[in-house]
Amino acid sequence: MPSMITLSVTAVPDHLRGALTRWLLEVTPELYVGTVSAKVRDELWAAVTDCTGDGLSVMVYPTDNEQGFSMRISGHRRRQLRDFDGLTLVAFNSPPTTGMPDHGIANPL
Repeated sequence: MPSMITLSVTAVPDHLRGALTRWLLEVTPELYVGTVSAKVRDELWAAVTDCTGDGLSVMVYPTDNEQGFSMRISGHRRRQLRDFDGLTLVAFNSPPTTGMPDHGIANPL
């Protein structure tokens, strides 16, 4: 049974964005929505993960769970999906450090 999906891509190749428009509507730059079958959804996600590279891709689609939807994330990101007693939550990783020691001293004027 077809269901509506939402797909957000950031910093992905133009050819992937063009391929997504064959199946989904680009409602704003890099945000796609559409109604597709589970097979098409999974095939689209496989294509997205193959091309994401240094970008970021997030897909949200309806499922039969407490939240009523599931999420998938691919690419370099600060966000990670975590299961918390059957609920999917988004956890943030700490930002990368600069390698400079922080001594807690403010820069003098």
